[in-house]
Amino acid sequence: MKLKTIALAALLGGSLSVAHADTVKMECGSGATVKNFCDYIKQRFESETPHKLQFIDLPRASDEKLSMLQQIFATKDSSVIDVFAVDVVWPGVLDKHLLDLTDKVQDLQPAFFASAWNNNIVNGRVKGVPNFIDAGVMFYRSDLLQKYGEQPPRTWQELTRIATRIQGAEREAGNKNLHGLVFHAKAYEGLTCGALEWVASFGGGAFVEADGRISANNPKAAAALDQAASWIGTITPKGVLGYQEEEARAVFQNGDAVFMRNWPYAYLLSQDDSSPVKGKVGMMPLPKGGDGGQDAATLGGWQWSVSAYTKAPEASIALVRMLADAETQKQNFLLMGVSPSRTDVYADAEVMAKGPHLAQLKEAFASAVARPSTATRSEYPKVSKAIWNAAYDVLSGRADGTTAVADLEGKIKRIKGRDWK
Repeated sequence: MKLKTIALAALLGGSLSVAHADTVKMECGSGATVKNFCDYIKQRFESETPHKLQFIDLPRASDEKLSMLQQIFATKDSSVIDVFAVDVVWPGVLDKHLLDLTDKVQDLQPAFFASAWNNNIVNGRVKGVPNFIDAGVMFYRSDLLQKYGEQPPRTWQELTRIATRIQGAEREAGNKNLHGLVFHAKAYEGLTCGALEWVASFGGGAFVEADGRISANNPKAAAALDQAASWIGTITPKGVLGYQEEEARAVFQNGDAVFMRNWPYAYLLSQDDSSPVKGKVGMMPLPKGGDGGQDAATLGGWQWSVSAYTKAPEASIALVRMLADAETQKQNFLLMGVSPSRTDVYADAEVMAKGPHLAQLKEAFASAVARPSTATRSEYPKVSKAIWNAAYDVLSGRADGTTAVADLEGKIKRIKGRDWK
C-alpha cells in the first residue's frame, strides 16, 4: 500500500479499510497542454486513492464561466461538478456555494504566497486553495530593442515612443505586419485588469477602494484611459478590441509585435522550439504612468474550490490537497507554464532551469494590486462589467476619459445603493 495513500486517508480522518469509492467530477479545460496536466492528475488520483476522476468542460472566458456556475448553484445541483477552478475575484461572489475547507487545508497555508492564500479567506473561512498565481507583465522583443539601441521602458510614455519608433522603422524596411503593442481589450474581465493597471499606475486609484469608497471619477484615471486609447489604430491594431489573452499572444509569438501585455504563462510558450520569437523575448514589470506614477500589476490567478453541494466531500478534498501539493504545482508549471502559488516550488532545480524568469516575478506576486472584489462583495461582477464597458468605450472612441469615469462613478453608485452587500 502506498505511503501517500495512507497519509491522504489519514488527513481526511478515515482509513483505507473503510474508504468509500466516489467519482469526483473535476473541471478540465481544452487544449493539448491542459489535457496533459489533467491526464497526470487523473493517473495520480486514481492510483493513490480509491476514487475515480471524471472531467467536465466549462467556458473559457471567466465571465461566461461564472455565469454558468451561478446557474448550476442556483439549483443546488450536486450532479454536475465537484471540484473546479475559481478566478481570484470569485471567492466573495460564490462564498455560500463553496465548501468550507478550513479544517481540512489550514496546514497548507505556510507553503503559499500570502497574497494568494489570503485571497481565498471569506469571513474567516478558507473557501479555496491556490492553483496558480498571476500578475500582469510586459513582454518585449529584446532583439528589436537592441537593434534600435533602446532600453526597456520605465513609463507608458516611453513605451509609446519606443513602440512608435520601432514600428515605423520596421515597416519602412518591409515588415508591414509589425505592431508596436498588443494587449487584450475585448469587453470582458481581462479588460478590467488592464484598466486597473493603467489607472493605478497613474495614481488614479482602484475604482473602488478597500474601504468601499468609490474613487473612479478623478483626472488621473481619465488621463490613464485616454493614454491607452491613443494607442488604438496607431501602435496597436484596432483588432485588439476583440482580443482575449490568447489572441494577443498569437500576434506577439508570431513575431508581429514589439510589446505585449499578458500574464506570465506566455513566456514559456514564447520559448517553445516552434516559436518564431524563441530567444528574442524579454519580460519586465508593467510601466508606470509617468515619472510620478507607480508600478501596478493586477493580481490574478486561479484557485481550486469544492461545490458546497457535492455528494463526495472527502474525495473532493483529497483531490484538492493533491492539486495543491508541490509535485502537482511543479507539473502544472512544466506542462502549462503557469506560475506556482507555492513558494517552495521556486527552489526546484527543474523548475528554475526551465523558468529562470520566475525569479523576476516573486516580488510582483507579493505586491500585486487586487481588483475591488472584496470591497464590492457580491456586486463585484456588476462593478467589473461597468469598469470594462467604460474602458471599452474610451478605447473604441465612443467616449473620452473624463466622460467615461464620470459616467462610471454614477453606475457604480447605483450598483452599491446604500451599502455593499
